[in-house]
Amino acid sequence: MTASALRTGHVGLNVTDLGRSIGFYRQVFGFEVLGEQADGDRRYAFLGLDGTLVVTLWQQSDGRFPVDRPGLHHLAFLVPDAEAVKRAETILRSLGADLTHDGIVPHGEDASSGGLFFTDPDGIRLEIYAPAVAATAPAPVPGAPTCGFF
Repeated sequence: MTASALRTGHVGLNVTDLGRSIGFYRQVFGFEVLGEQADGDRRYAFLGLDGTLVVTLWQQSDGRFPVDRPGLHHLAFLVPDAEAVKRAETILRSLGADLTHDGIVPHGEDASSGGLFFTDPDGIRLEIYAPAVAATAPAPVPGAPTCGFF
């Protein structure tokens, strides 16, 4: 296999409440439900865009996402432009989501890229970013990438 042929297929996330998580991911990212098993002991949903699987949700967890253990650091979603990041911010604020910083911030000092850093209902750290954003806030972590320390 060559590196040019390799790409992420989809990401699977453990959640505590499948219905709540489906609602959150649909509202924030505009995902459609491609498949779902909402009854019984094995509950899951396949979420995607334009028929392509992006995220699977598996209801098989208790508690909040532990950020102090090895594993997923955060999941980042690239959007085409700053307007898409601003639309996401409006949705997140309307949902009362936990934003790590107060709005859109750059990825680092003098970076043109930037976005939003937040958590889903289970505490999974997420990011929505664009390559060029006119963030009015300073970089929140001087001397280090914003996405690495939130």
